[in-house]
Amino acid sequence: MVVQAGKIRKKVGYLLVATILGISLNAGLQGIISIPDHERFSVGDRLEISRMLPQYLVRSVQVVVDGQHFLREDGIQSASNMRNYGEAAPVLASTGHFKVNYMLFGLIPLRKVDVDVVPEIKLLPGGQSIGVMLQSHGVIVVGQAVVVDQLGNKTYPAREAGIRLGDLILSIDGKEVKSDNDVAQAVHQAGMKGQQVQITVKRGSLLQNIAVKPVFCQETKRYRIGLYVRDSAAGVGTLTFFDPESGKYGALGHVINDIDTNQKIEIDQGQVIGAAVQSIQPGRRGQPGEKIGSFLQDSTFRGTIDKNTPFGIFGSIQGKLTNSVYNQPMPIATESTLKEGPAKILTVISGEKVEAFDITIERVLPQRSDSKNMVIRITDPRLLSVTGGIVQGMSGSPIIQNDRIVGAVTHVFVNDPTRGYGVFIEQMLKQADIPRNKASKDDAA
Repeated sequence: MVVQAGKIRKKVGYLLVATILGISLNAGLQGIISIPDHERFSVGDRLEISRMLPQYLVRSVQVVVDGQHFLREDGIQSASNMRNYGEAAPVLASTGHFKVNYMLFGLIPLRKVDVDVVPEIKLLPGGQSIGVMLQSHGVIVVGQAVVVDQLGNKTYPAREAGIRLGDLILSIDGKEVKSDNDVAQAVHQAGMKGQQVQITVKRGSLLQNIAVKPVFCQETKRYRIGLYVRDSAAGVGTLTFFDPESGKYGALGHVINDIDTNQKIEIDQGQVIGAAVQSIQPGRRGQPGEKIGSFLQDSTFRGTIDKNTPFGIFGSIQGKLTNSVYNQPMPIATESTLKEGPAKILTVISGEKVEAFDITIERVLPQRSDSKNMVIRITDPRLLSVTGGIVQGMSGSPIIQNDRIVGAVTHVFVNDPTRGYGVFIEQMLKQADIPRNKASKDDAA
């Protein structure tokens, strides 16, 4: 009986050890699965995996590469293509593409990853408030109005012909239109001749020609088709980065949509200039706050808006940019080096002064292809007391972590203004037309 009891205790012991090991390996397995199939680093970055795996497992992992692409901690070229992660993470020494095999105890393969090492890119961080002025390519249909004819009948000529809110009117009777006055004149002249107008509209990516019969409006004594249109937009945002070598910049971190239709504004021309923050309407749950600003007519810089994309606006700037926090270019962080934890944002809350404020990067979302790549929380007591969190006009504020530009603020959580989204800086650079000698061949637009 004593022998049998001993066997039982031994089996229970084995079972307990196996259970503990299984739980531990399960946590490690989740970390291993989270390692992406492809990672990007800059020259000089460390090949870190500790952000993905529990520490007990990191100490047992070795990395095997297919070439001599990394340096030892002391800066000497590694003599071996195997590195034990119980030591400090290796430093990536040269550009190129190679494969990494993560091995447990040097024997058990965990994950194979394609790694690209790209040249280090340095940019001047922004934070300055900017005035944004856009002229659309064509005019945007933002509303439809009733037209009362001479007999008192209520009609909606444009709506009945098939024109919708958000349509972009490019031309009327073959002539390009750029303003609401252009539309009004073309419609009235066609009506005076008793003719229909042929309206070319862009709806999404499709072009359509729609014929509309103008109706004489009893109230205005003019021929109308019952549309409200807008040809421009203006507002205040924040500069994210500036490349002194090329004069290129990026700002906002998200697309500019028409305020009424929520449709992307197709740019004909645009301009950015310096702006000053006059006051701030703090945000609260259910109601985002807003920076109240004014454009500086004596701005020390002016720029063009060449692109309006899901990742921000981009163009060129001429003049002098001042940043009291960082006045020298700093490297960007690739997505693979971004970590959850403390960071800072640069923004203006009064006048023109750029200041740094504490935040926390709560989650990194590398799988997203939009401008919501990380979740951030404002933690700085002073910023919270002034703004309540993230407010309109703060979009584009650069996010700095470990003296690197990692991204920009893009959106606020309506029900929690202390939190919001940020976009990876690499997502913005893909749109920025940075010269090829500054970025990898993949990313140069």
